[in-house]
Amino acid sequence: MENGTVSFYFNLTMFLNVGHFRYPAFVFCLLVYVFINVANLVIIFVISRERALHEPMYIFIAYLSVNSIYGSAGFFPRFLIDLLSDTHLISRPACFTQIYIIYTYASYELTILGIMAYDRYIAVCHPLHYHEKMIFKTVVTLTMLAWICPAFSISVCTGLSIRLPLCGNEVQKVFCGNWNVVKLSCVNTDINNVVGMFVTITTVFLPLSFVLYTYLRIVIICWKSSSEFKGKVLHSCLPHVISFAIYSITAFCDIALSRYDLEKINPIMAVILSLEFVVIPPVLNPLVYGLKLPEIRRHISRMLTWN
Repeated sequence: MENGTVSFYFNLTMFLNVGHFRYPAFVFCLLVYVFINVANLVIIFVISRERALHEPMYIFIAYLSVNSIYGSAGFFPRFLIDLLSDTHLISRPACFTQIYIIYTYASYELTILGIMAYDRYIAVCHPLHYHEKMIFKTVVTLTMLAWICPAFSISVCTGLSIRLPLCGNEVQKVFCGNWNVVKLSCVNTDINNVVGMFVTITTVFLPLSFVLYTYLRIVIICWKSSSEFKGKVLHSCLPHVISFAIYSITAFCDIALSRYDLEKINPIMAVILSLEFVVIPPVLNPLVYGLKLPEIRRHISRMLTWN
Protein backbone atom coordinates (compact mmCIF):
# COMPACT_ATOMS: atom_id res chain seq x y z
CA MET A 1 0.00 0.00 0.00
CA GLU A 2 2.97 2.31 0.39
CA ASN A 3 2.99 3.11 -3.35
CA GLY A 4 -0.71 3.83 -3.41
CA THR A 5 -2.36 7.18 -3.01
CA VAL A 6 -5.37 6.81 -0.76
CA SER A 7 -8.18 9.09 -1.92
CA PHE A 8 -11.70 8.98 -0.58
CA TYR A 9 -13.04 10.56 -3.79
CA PHE A 10 -12.92 9.89 -7.51
CA ASN A 11 -13.07 12.75 -10.02
CA LEU A 12 -15.32 12.14 -13.06
CA THR A 13 -13.41 13.95 -15.81
CA MET A 14 -15.65 13.60 -18.88
CA PHE A 15 -18.14 16.31 -17.86
CA LEU A 16 -18.00 19.23 -20.29
CA ASN A 17 -18.14 22.87 -19.24
CA VAL A 18 -21.30 23.99 -21.05
CA GLY A 19 -21.94 27.14 -19.02
CA HIS A 20 -25.59 28.16 -18.80
CA PHE A 21 -26.57 25.28 -21.11
CA ARG A 22 -26.31 23.05 -18.04
CA TYR A 23 -29.83 24.10 -17.04
CA PRO A 24 -31.58 23.07 -20.29
CA ALA A 25 -29.47 19.89 -20.23
CA PHE A 26 -30.63 19.21 -16.67
CA VAL A 27 -34.30 19.74 -17.56
CA PHE A 28 -34.00 17.51 -20.64
CA CYS A 29 -32.28 14.70 -18.72
CA LEU A 30 -34.79 15.00 -15.87
CA LEU A 31 -37.65 14.63 -18.37
CA VAL A 32 -35.93 11.58 -19.87
CA TYR A 33 -35.59 10.05 -16.39
CA VAL A 34 -39.24 10.75 -15.60
CA PHE A 35 -40.30 9.24 -18.92
CA ILE A 36 -38.25 6.08 -18.27
CA ASN A 37 -39.91 5.58 -14.89
CA VAL A 38 -43.44 6.39 -16.04
CA ALA A 39 -43.30 4.37 -19.28
CA ASN A 40 -41.80 1.29 -17.64
CA LEU A 41 -44.18 1.51 -14.67
CA VAL A 42 -47.11 1.59 -17.10
CA ILE A 43 -45.82 -1.61 -18.75
CA ILE A 44 -45.38 -3.29 -15.35
CA PHE A 45 -48.79 -2.13 -14.13
CA VAL A 46 -50.64 -3.28 -17.27
CA ILE A 47 -48.98 -6.71 -17.29
CA SER A 48 -49.53 -7.28 -13.56
CA ARG A 49 -53.15 -6.04 -13.73
CA GLU A 50 -54.40 -7.93 -16.80
CA ARG A 51 -54.86 -11.68 -16.38
CA ALA A 52 -54.64 -12.16 -20.14
CA LEU A 53 -51.03 -10.99 -19.97
CA HIS A 54 -49.98 -13.42 -17.23
CA GLU A 55 -47.97 -15.46 -19.74
CA PRO A 56 -44.19 -16.08 -19.81
CA MET A 57 -43.46 -13.65 -22.65
CA TYR A 58 -45.23 -10.75 -20.92
CA ILE A 59 -43.80 -11.63 -17.49
CA PHE A 60 -40.29 -11.42 -18.95
CA ILE A 61 -41.17 -8.04 -20.52
CA ALA A 62 -42.24 -6.82 -17.07
CA TYR A 63 -38.89 -7.96 -15.63
CA LEU A 64 -37.14 -6.06 -18.42
CA SER A 65 -39.03 -2.91 -17.36
CA VAL A 66 -38.12 -3.49 -13.70
CA ASN A 67 -34.47 -3.72 -14.75
CA SER A 68 -34.73 -0.47 -16.75
CA ILE A 69 -35.99 1.36 -13.66
CA TYR A 70 -33.26 -0.25 -11.54
CA GLY A 71 -30.44 0.68 -13.93
CA SER A 72 -31.73 4.24 -14.39
CA ALA A 73 -31.86 4.71 -10.61
CA GLY A 74 -28.17 3.82 -10.47
CA PHE A 75 -27.25 6.44 -13.05
CA PHE A 76 -29.65 9.38 -13.38
CA PRO A 77 -29.89 10.82 -9.81
CA ARG A 78 -26.11 11.19 -9.54
CA PHE A 79 -25.79 12.38 -13.17
CA LEU A 80 -28.45 15.07 -12.64
CA ILE A 81 -26.61 16.36 -9.56
CA ASP A 82 -23.33 16.49 -11.51
CA LEU A 83 -24.94 18.46 -14.34
CA LEU A 84 -25.58 21.37 -11.95
CA SER A 85 -22.29 21.04 -10.07
CA ASP A 86 -18.96 22.71 -10.79
CA THR A 87 -17.05 19.77 -9.32
CA HIS A 88 -17.65 16.13 -10.11
CA LEU A 89 -16.24 14.29 -7.14
CA ILE A 90 -17.84 11.02 -6.05
CA SER A 91 -16.92 9.11 -2.91
CA ARG A 92 -15.39 5.64 -3.17
CA PRO A 93 -18.43 3.89 -1.59
CA ALA A 94 -20.80 5.78 -3.91
CA CYS A 95 -18.60 5.03 -6.92
CA PHE A 96 -18.44 1.28 -6.27
CA THR A 97 -22.17 1.22 -5.50
CA GLN A 98 -22.81 2.84 -8.86
CA ILE A 99 -20.48 0.36 -10.56
CA TYR A 100 -22.35 -2.55 -9.01
CA ILE A 101 -25.80 -1.22 -9.97
CA ILE A 102 -24.92 -0.28 -13.55
CA TYR A 103 -22.98 -3.48 -14.24
CA THR A 104 -25.69 -5.72 -12.77
CA TYR A 105 -28.26 -3.76 -14.80
CA ALA A 106 -26.21 -4.43 -17.94
CA SER A 107 -25.86 -8.13 -17.10
CA TYR A 108 -29.52 -8.52 -16.15
CA GLU A 109 -30.53 -6.97 -19.47
CA LEU A 110 -28.62 -9.62 -21.42
CA THR A 111 -29.73 -12.58 -19.29
CA ILE A 112 -33.39 -11.47 -19.45
CA LEU A 113 -33.13 -11.05 -23.23
CA GLY A 114 -31.58 -14.52 -23.27
CA ILE A 115 -34.50 -16.20 -21.50
CA MET A 116 -36.92 -14.23 -23.67
CA ALA A 117 -35.16 -15.71 -26.70
CA TYR A 118 -35.58 -19.19 -25.18
CA ASP A 119 -39.29 -18.50 -24.68
CA ARG A 120 -39.72 -17.47 -28.33
CA TYR A 121 -37.67 -20.48 -29.47
CA ILE A 122 -39.97 -22.90 -27.61
CA ALA A 123 -43.08 -21.08 -28.86
CA VAL A 124 -41.98 -21.21 -32.52
CA CYS A 125 -39.96 -24.44 -32.76
CA HIS A 126 -41.90 -26.58 -30.26
CA PRO A 127 -45.39 -25.02 -30.14
CA LEU A 128 -47.17 -28.24 -29.11
CA HIS A 129 -44.95 -28.56 -26.02
CA TYR A 130 -44.87 -24.87 -25.10
CA HIS A 131 -47.30 -25.08 -22.19
CA GLU A 132 -45.56 -28.21 -20.90
CA LYS A 133 -42.10 -26.63 -20.93
CA MET A 134 -42.89 -23.02 -19.98
CA ILE A 135 -44.76 -23.77 -16.76
CA PHE A 136 -44.78 -21.35 -13.82
CA LYS A 137 -41.92 -23.22 -12.10
CA THR A 138 -39.75 -22.92 -15.22
CA VAL A 139 -40.47 -19.20 -15.52
CA VAL A 140 -39.53 -18.62 -11.86
CA THR A 141 -36.36 -20.74 -12.17
CA LEU A 142 -35.19 -18.94 -15.32
CA THR A 143 -35.92 -15.55 -13.77
CA MET A 144 -34.03 -16.38 -10.58
CA LEU A 145 -31.03 -17.59 -12.58
CA ALA A 146 -31.16 -14.42 -14.68
CA TRP A 147 -30.88 -12.33 -11.48
CA ILE A 148 -28.70 -14.42 -9.15
CA CYS A 149 -25.86 -15.41 -11.52
CA PRO A 150 -25.02 -11.85 -12.67
CA ALA A 151 -25.42 -10.49 -9.11
CA PHE A 152 -22.86 -13.01 -7.82
CA SER A 153 -20.34 -12.55 -10.65
CA ILE A 154 -20.51 -8.74 -10.54
CA SER A 155 -20.13 -8.85 -6.73
CA VAL A 156 -16.88 -10.82 -7.12
CA CYS A 157 -15.61 -8.50 -9.85
CA THR A 158 -16.42 -5.35 -7.86
CA GLY A 159 -14.96 -6.81 -4.66
CA LEU A 160 -11.64 -7.41 -6.42
CA SER A 161 -11.59 -3.80 -7.61
CA ILE A 162 -12.36 -2.41 -4.15
CA ARG A 163 -9.26 -4.07 -2.68
CA LEU A 164 -6.86 -2.43 -5.18
CA PRO A 165 -4.50 0.33 -4.00
CA LEU A 166 -4.83 3.22 -6.46
CA CYS A 167 -2.30 5.76 -7.71
CA GLY A 168 -4.85 8.24 -9.02
CA ASN A 169 -8.46 9.27 -8.74
CA GLU A 170 -9.42 10.52 -12.22
CA VAL A 171 -12.12 8.39 -13.85
CA GLN A 172 -12.55 9.17 -17.57
CA LYS A 173 -16.32 8.80 -17.62
CA VAL A 174 -19.51 10.60 -16.56
CA PHE A 175 -20.25 7.67 -14.26
CA CYS A 176 -18.06 5.15 -12.48
CA GLY A 177 -16.81 2.25 -14.58
CA ASN A 178 -15.00 -0.80 -13.23
CA TRP A 179 -12.29 -0.91 -15.90
CA ASN A 180 -11.64 2.83 -15.50
CA VAL A 181 -11.00 2.30 -11.77
CA VAL A 182 -8.85 -0.80 -12.32
CA LYS A 183 -6.60 1.21 -14.68
CA LEU A 184 -5.74 3.49 -11.73
CA SER A 185 -4.21 0.60 -9.77
CA CYS A 186 -0.61 0.75 -8.52
CA VAL A 187 -0.27 -3.05 -8.49
CA ASN A 188 -0.64 -5.95 -10.88
CA THR A 189 -4.26 -6.48 -11.96
CA ASP A 190 -3.98 -9.89 -13.64
CA ILE A 191 -6.53 -11.43 -11.26
CA ASN A 192 -9.00 -8.62 -12.06
CA ASN A 193 -8.40 -9.13 -15.78
CA VAL A 194 -8.96 -12.92 -15.60
CA VAL A 195 -12.09 -12.59 -13.46
CA GLY A 196 -13.34 -9.74 -15.65
CA MET A 197 -12.86 -11.89 -18.76
CA PHE A 198 -14.71 -14.78 -17.10
CA VAL A 199 -17.59 -12.49 -16.09
CA THR A 200 -17.70 -11.02 -19.61
CA ILE A 201 -17.89 -14.49 -21.17
CA THR A 202 -20.59 -15.78 -18.79
CA THR A 203 -22.78 -12.67 -18.71
CA VAL A 204 -22.22 -11.28 -22.21
CA PHE A 205 -21.02 -13.83 -24.75
CA LEU A 206 -23.00 -16.84 -23.49
CA PRO A 207 -26.38 -15.01 -23.59
CA LEU A 208 -25.36 -13.38 -26.88
CA SER A 209 -24.44 -16.74 -28.43
CA PHE A 210 -27.64 -18.33 -27.13
CA VAL A 211 -29.83 -15.56 -28.56
CA LEU A 212 -28.12 -15.85 -31.96
CA TYR A 213 -28.51 -19.65 -31.89
CA THR A 214 -32.22 -19.54 -31.00
CA TYR A 215 -33.00 -17.01 -33.72
CA LEU A 216 -31.03 -19.01 -36.27
CA ARG A 217 -33.28 -21.98 -35.44
CA ILE A 218 -36.37 -19.76 -35.67
CA VAL A 219 -35.25 -18.45 -39.09
CA ILE A 220 -34.74 -22.02 -40.32
CA ILE A 221 -38.25 -23.00 -39.17
CA CYS A 222 -39.77 -19.91 -40.80
CA TRP A 223 -37.91 -20.53 -44.05
CA LYS A 224 -39.79 -23.81 -44.47
CA SER A 225 -43.19 -22.47 -43.37
CA SER A 226 -46.07 -20.55 -44.93
CA SER A 227 -46.12 -16.77 -45.32
CA GLU A 228 -48.92 -16.56 -42.75
CA PHE A 229 -46.80 -18.38 -40.18
CA LYS A 230 -43.82 -16.15 -40.99
CA GLY A 231 -45.98 -13.07 -40.40
CA LYS A 232 -47.11 -14.33 -36.98
CA VAL A 233 -43.55 -15.17 -35.94
CA LEU A 234 -42.25 -11.80 -37.14
CA HIS A 235 -44.97 -9.97 -35.23
CA SER A 236 -44.15 -11.93 -32.06
CA CYS A 237 -40.35 -11.83 -32.27
CA LEU A 238 -39.67 -8.42 -33.81
CA PRO A 239 -39.85 -6.41 -30.53
CA HIS A 240 -37.35 -8.76 -28.90
CA VAL A 241 -35.00 -8.59 -31.90
CA ILE A 242 -35.18 -4.76 -31.85
CA SER A 243 -34.47 -4.63 -28.08
CA PHE A 244 -31.60 -7.07 -28.43
CA ALA A 245 -30.05 -5.17 -31.35
CA ILE A 246 -30.38 -1.80 -29.56
CA TYR A 247 -28.80 -3.10 -26.38
CA SER A 248 -25.98 -4.96 -28.18
CA ILE A 249 -24.98 -1.89 -30.19
CA THR A 250 -25.11 0.52 -27.26
CA ALA A 251 -23.25 -1.87 -24.92
CA PHE A 252 -20.56 -2.46 -27.57
CA CYS A 253 -20.05 1.31 -27.87
CA ASP A 254 -19.47 1.60 -24.11
CA ILE A 255 -17.10 -1.40 -23.97
CA ALA A 256 -15.10 -0.14 -26.96
CA LEU A 257 -14.95 3.37 -25.48
CA SER A 258 -13.55 2.12 -22.16
CA ARG A 259 -10.65 0.49 -24.00
CA TYR A 260 -9.91 3.41 -26.31
CA ASP A 261 -7.76 6.50 -25.83
CA LEU A 262 -10.41 9.15 -25.14
CA GLU A 263 -8.04 11.98 -26.02
CA LYS A 264 -8.36 10.93 -29.69
CA ILE A 265 -12.18 11.23 -29.65
CA ASN A 266 -14.32 14.36 -29.82
CA PRO A 267 -15.37 15.04 -26.18
CA ILE A 268 -19.08 15.44 -27.05
CA MET A 269 -19.06 12.18 -29.04
CA ALA A 270 -17.27 10.40 -26.18
CA VAL A 271 -19.97 11.53 -23.70
CA ILE A 272 -22.78 10.46 -26.04
CA LEU A 273 -21.25 7.02 -26.63
CA SER A 274 -20.71 6.48 -22.90
CA LEU A 275 -24.35 7.36 -22.12
CA GLU A 276 -26.04 5.23 -24.77
CA PHE A 277 -26.42 1.91 -22.99
CA VAL A 278 -27.76 3.44 -19.74
CA VAL A 279 -30.23 5.75 -21.53
CA ILE A 280 -31.38 4.33 -24.88
CA PRO A 281 -32.58 0.80 -23.89
CA PRO A 282 -34.64 2.02 -20.86
CA VAL A 283 -36.25 4.66 -23.10
CA LEU A 284 -36.94 2.47 -26.14
CA ASN A 285 -37.90 -0.85 -24.51
CA PRO A 286 -41.33 0.31 -23.25
CA LEU A 287 -41.98 2.03 -26.60
CA VAL A 288 -41.01 -1.08 -28.58
CA TYR A 289 -43.12 -3.48 -26.51
CA GLY A 290 -45.95 -1.04 -25.85
CA LEU A 291 -46.37 -0.16 -29.52
CA LYS A 292 -45.40 -3.39 -31.29
CA LEU A 293 -47.24 -6.02 -29.22
CA PRO A 294 -51.00 -5.64 -29.83
CA GLU A 295 -52.06 -7.17 -26.50
CA ILE A 296 -50.05 -4.66 -24.46
CA ARG A 297 -50.97 -1.78 -26.77
CA ARG A 298 -54.68 -2.61 -26.51
CA HIS A 299 -54.64 -2.75 -22.70
CA ILE A 300 -52.65 0.50 -22.45
CA SER A 301 -55.10 2.25 -24.79
CA ARG A 302 -58.05 0.97 -22.78
CA MET A 303 -56.41 2.13 -19.52
CA LEU A 304 -55.71 5.62 -20.90
CA THR A 305 -59.28 6.04 -22.20
CA TRP A 306 -60.96 4.37 -19.23
CA ASN A 307 -62.36 7.57 -17.83
